[in-house]
Parts: sequence; C-alpha cells; structure tokens
Amino acid sequence: MPIGSVSRFEADAFCAWDGGRLPTEAEWNYAASGGSEQRVFPWSVPPTSTTVDQTYADYNPADDGPGAMDAVGSQSPQGDGKWGQSDLVGNIWQWTHDNGSVPYAINPCDDCSDEPQGATNVLRGGSAFHGTDDLLVSLRHPISAAMPRWADVGFRCAR
Repeated sequence: MPIGSVSRFEADAFCAWDGGRLPTEAEWNYAASGGSEQRVFPWSVPPTSTTVDQTYADYNPADDGPGAMDAVGSQSPQGDGKWGQSDLVGNIWQWTHDNGSVPYAINPCDDCSDEPQGATNVLRGGSAFHGTDDLLVSLRHPISAAMPRWADVGFRCAR
C-alpha cells in the first residue's frame, strides 16, 4: 500500500536516507506527461486521449466521499506512464521538491539540498479520494509544507 500521512519534511528525510530526493516539479511532470508527448494522463495514447477508468488509476469517480487506496502498482500496466512508472496519478498525492511559484522551474536542480524552499510546496498526482479532474498531469496543488498530515498525501523518491 502507498504510505500516506507523510509531511513534506518526512518525505524529504526518507528520500535522503534512501539515497534519493523528492523529484522537482519539472521531473515529475516530464515523467507523467511522457516528455515531449505532453499526455493528458500518464497512460494517454494518443497523448490527447482522455480515456480513464478505474483500471487506469485509483480514484473516487463520484468525488463524493472518501475512496480506498489500492496496493501500489495494482493498475499496472494499464495506468503506467511512458517509461513504466506506476501510480503517477491517483491513489495518493505526491510531494515535489519545488515551492509553489508559477511557472515552476523547468530545469532539474543541480544540488537539491541547496535549492531555496518556500512555505509552500506542490503536490501532484491526485488521490483515491478525488475524481478524474485531479488525475490530469497538468494539475498542481500548492500547499503549505507545514500542513497537517493527510492520509492521501505521500511521495516518491527520484534519483
């Protein structure tokens, strides 16, 4: 199962301990959109396809109450991104390294530990508790890095 109820600081610390770091928004977006394909959803083929159902991502289709998270990779390979990453959208929101500035930096950081952090960081990817609008690759959710823990907020590490 995905690990939720994780603060931005805990996610950052875990990734550092594991030899990685939180992905920048540019890195997360590149993976989820299929690079230059700019997919609507990570699985969109052709890139403009808006086909989505619960075999692609874990989400609450009615958006009318709590969903239930699925095991990591349970929608694989249907919901996988271009390069095989599972769960890029749906199941659990994911912390990114970047603050909430618009537009976000398009270049990966050289040394992410030296990058300035704001009071706001960005979640990407939607969750099992929300509907299809939150699954769009383009959706950004700026939020306080010091927010209380939410069950549907987690992370993935980049290397």
